[in-house]
Amino acid sequence: MSADLLDEWVGCGRLDRPPRSACYIRFPAEFGRRFTIFVDTEEEFDWRAPLSRDERGTSAMKAMPSMHARMRAAGAKPVYLIDHPIVSDPAAVDMLRGWLEAGECSVGAQLHPWVNPPFEEDVNGFNSFTGNLPVRLQREKLQILTETIEAAFGRRPTVYRAGRYGVGTATAALLEEAGYQVDTSVRALFSYANEGGPDFEQVWPQPYWVGDCALLEVPLSAAFTGRLWRRGRQIFRKTAGMPRVRGALARAAVLQRVALSPEDMPIDHAIEAATNLLDEGAQLLTISFHSPSVEPGHTPYVRTREDLEAFHAWWDRMFEFLARLHVEPASIEEVVAAADGTRSRDDGAGSGA
Repeated sequence: MSADLLDEWVGCGRLDRPPRSACYIRFPAEFGRRFTIFVDTEEEFDWRAPLSRDERGTSAMKAMPSMHARMRAAGAKPVYLIDHPIVSDPAAVDMLRGWLEAGECSVGAQLHPWVNPPFEEDVNGFNSFTGNLPVRLQREKLQILTETIEAAFGRRPTVYRAGRYGVGTATAALLEEAGYQVDTSVRALFSYANEGGPDFEQVWPQPYWVGDCALLEVPLSAAFTGRLWRRGRQIFRKTAGMPRVRGALARAAVLQRVALSPEDMPIDHAIEAATNLLDEGAQLLTISFHSPSVEPGHTPYVRTREDLEAFHAWWDRMFEFLARLHVEPASIEEVVAAADGTRSRDDGAGSGA
């Protein structure tokens, strides 16, 4: 797609706006109820400090085999969304390539702009959301990451996540241009608008088609829990910009927003959230975590050996819960295949109307 057509095209598909209801997908009945795991496979950095281009360490990857084995024992085929520091680490690439060639995982791309060349922008919070960068620079960063992954693994990635969920006006267009089939940058029910990022609070945690059905969005799963969970969307809409009110509701167990993640989401809350999603008819649950959390000391969620034990226990209980309810694992390839059967290019589907 030429740059002069980009502004006209982006009106057809936007990831930074909620989709129309017609864009949401209902998988065929035979798909059943499934779950998919996404791993933000990335460098280690101090989450409390300003971002830096110099923090590119990937030492935590040496602890990934045990977590990989845990996921595989549950039948899962995780999607490793790798960024530039990871694909630049020969040891990490060798490990992931072995799993990929054995059919034990999928490999996609994750773009952290502050550590992904070309390095032209200032490093700051606003620019950490890729969608805020000039379109030319977004395209160049995406091209370098995509081609580097293709060279390392012998196949072009087709699944994408923006670091910090930082999609923008042009993201869908750029992904389609680069040959991506799936985006998983949307963190349903959450907003980063106060940091200059996107607002996903009105996005329901259900896969949907973007634009003319060329790009499949698979959002991160989240749900409301608490006594008023069925009125969650309405209450959150009315309390937008009122964090103290939302905090009080959560502390009183009246209403809280819970993502399906072992990071800062207690397992009892996560199981309640998953139960509510399934009760509402969800066909696909997506669970996500950051790769540095598999070793103590790299993320706020796993600081100590005890934290790591709790992290593993979270997974054990979640896998037990999913198995008990017959929620089976699904590879991203199976998700795409099931979604392909729902395509319709004649119904005017598109997001951001």
